[in-house]
Amino acid sequence: MARCGRQRLGIDPREDLRRRQAIIFLKHGSIYVSDNAKKFVGDSVKKDESGLWETIKVIIQALLIAVVVRTLLFQPFNIPSGSLIPTLLIGDYLFVSKYSYGYSKHSIPFSPPLFSGRVFGSEPKRGDIVVFKLPKDNSTDYIKRVVGLPGDKIQVIGGVLHINGKPVQRERVEDYQTTDLYGRTIAVPRYKETFPEGTSHYVIERDGDRGYWDNTNVYTVLPGHYFMMGDNRDNSTDSRDDANVGEVPAENLVGRAEIIFFSIDENASLWRPWEWPKYIRWNRMFERIR
Repeated sequence: MARCGRQRLGIDPREDLRRRQAIIFLKHGSIYVSDNAKKFVGDSVKKDESGLWETIKVIIQALLIAVVVRTLLFQPFNIPSGSLIPTLLIGDYLFVSKYSYGYSKHSIPFSPPLFSGRVFGSEPKRGDIVVFKLPKDNSTDYIKRVVGLPGDKIQVIGGVLHINGKPVQRERVEDYQTTDLYGRTIAVPRYKETFPEGTSHYVIERDGDRGYWDNTNVYTVLPGHYFMMGDNRDNSTDSRDDANVGEVPAENLVGRAEIIFFSIDENASLWRPWEWPKYIRWNRMFERIR
C-alpha cells in the first residue's frame, strides 16, 4: 500500500531509495557521507554550475551585440540643451547612424586610440545635423548643423548667414514660442533658411539680429574640417566660437542624427512617474530629423 501511495503521488521508487540512501550519519564522533550522498550532491553542484555558466554566456553575448550595434550601426543620444531649437528640443531622444560618415576612433566607446583618420569615410552634406566630439577635449558630445564644408568662407552679417560671400536665403515665418534667460515664455522671430543646395530648415533669433554672434569675421573652413552652427542662433555655442568649439575635424564626427524615438518635456519630474504620460510629446515620436 505504501508503494502504491508513492506512485500515485508521482514519486519514482528508485529515486526515493536513492534519496533515502543519500544520508549523512555520525559514527564515533566522526561524520561519514555515503557514496550515494556524494554523487547526489555532486550532480546538484554540476547542474548549478552549468546554469550559472549559461547565464554568464547569455550576458556576454548580449553585451557584445550591444557594442557592435552601438559601434557600427546606431547610437542613442538625448538633447540636454536648446541650441537646436526649433528643430530639436530639450528632452528629445534620438538615434544617430554611425555608418553615415564611416568610422573613426570616436565611433568606438571611450575613443581608444586604435587608429587615426576615418575608414569607409564619406563627407557630410550641408544641412546634416551631426553629433561630434568637441575638438577642445575630444570627449564631450556636441550636436549641431553642418553649414560650412572644407574650403567654404562663412560669415554672419546682421543675423544672416553668408556662404562664400552670398547671403543664405531666409524667409520670415510665424514667431516661435520659447523661453528667455529667466524662464519666461516669449515669442521670437523664426525664419525658414534655405541652403544653396536647396535643403531648408527653421532657425530662431531669440535676440533679433543684434545677438552676440550675429556679426562675425569671415571664417575659411580648413581642409578636412566642418563649420557647425545651432538653429537657435542666439543661444548656441558653435564654430563661431573659436575658443570653445571652432571648426570640427572629420575624425571627430560621430554620426548623423536620423530619428526621434522618444520625447518628453523638460519640466517632467523624475520623481513623479505617474505624471509622465501628460509630459510626453507624442507628436514628436518617430519623427525624422531634417
